[in-house]
Amino acid sequence: MARRLSMATRRELIEAVGERYRRSGRVEKCEILDEFVQVTGYHRKHAIRVLCREPGPSRTKPGPQRRYDDEVRAALITLWEAGDRICGKRLKALIPTLIDSMTRHGHMTL
Repeated sequence: MARRLSMATRRELIEAVGERYRRSGRVEKCEILDEFVQVTGYHRKHAIRVLCREPGPSRTKPGPQRRYDDEVRAALITLWEAGDRICGKRLKALIPTLIDSMTRHGHMTL
């Protein structure tokens, strides 16, 4: 019976076994496939597809790139919470006042 493996463990196993599987002959492929199916619990045909696939470049996250780094983001969150979590449109107008008062009272250093 196959045991449950995490996705990270499966990826590592596919990476390790896949290279050996792709460069093996027919008899060795059958043995490797039997072991792989037993460990992962995949169906044979799915295991063949997974092992034959060439590893591609890692995917980047979809969507726009980050606009602010972590320090600026932390400062913005502090200002947003000090402004009682108001909307961005109003926060933008309030930021200069908040920065002045928070640096004057020692709550923020920029």
